[in-house]
Amino acid sequence: MKKRILFVNQEITPYLPENFQSKVGRFLPQGIQEKGKEIRTFMPRFGNINERRNQLHEVIRLSGMNLIIDDQDHPLIIKVASIQQARMQVYFIDNEEFFHRKSTLRDKKGNFHPDNDERAVFYSRGVLETVKKLGWAPDIIHINGWMGSLVPVYVKKALKDNPLFSDTKVVTSVYNDGFTEKLSTKLTGKIKMDGIENEDLAVFEGGTYVDLMKGALQYSDAFIFNCDTVNAEVQKMVEESGKPILMFPGKENYVDAFDNFYNSLLED
Repeated sequence: MKKRILFVNQEITPYLPENFQSKVGRFLPQGIQEKGKEIRTFMPRFGNINERRNQLHEVIRLSGMNLIIDDQDHPLIIKVASIQQARMQVYFIDNEEFFHRKSTLRDKKGNFHPDNDERAVFYSRGVLETVKKLGWAPDIIHINGWMGSLVPVYVKKALKDNPLFSDTKVVTSVYNDGFTEKLSTKLTGKIKMDGIENEDLAVFEGGTYVDLMKGALQYSDAFIFNCDTVNAEVQKMVEESGKPILMFPGKENYVDAFDNFYNSLLED
């Protein structure tokens, strides 16, 4: 049976401008699929993605659920597009309130969106709820970008008894994509759901980029340094964690390096 890898991306080219993280989001899943593994790929449906040009369309059978965040209902809409040359589909997590503004994480003046905390909660939960609807059990979930950094705590706490995720290994890539702002002081209350206790969320309380990565570290099984330079505090935490680490393999041969890393984790 083919091993299954779920990619939780913050950026994928050509839907967003090209940089190394968006190129990894585009070419890593294709490369892993060509290695004989089954893949699913997700990203947020940011409002600056051109739906017509990229031929996004809603998947009615997967849409329609409401996610409750801070006692507010938020409709979950799932869209999909195909990258024909890669024979690969990309699933988009969408919501009119969170993802229809014409920007990603900052507005045109460079201001950090004040609801980025709720957007990260919605995106992380939306991916996992969609995977549940698909009935697709991932062997590995690979997080690329801090927008998905809450996936590990949901998998290891809220979904630990769900048979789709009971054996899943979570891998988090560290990029140079930090921010200096603080997320909401109510962040932990917004993250919380059945199966997650207050003490499970203490690591997130400061609401900084480092706090998000601390939480990802606590609940991930392995880490990848996917950049030449990353936040020094995060790097120190990861290196002292005792968890499996893949050092930055470079911008050319990362598919082979990642595939070998996945295989070593699955053998364990």
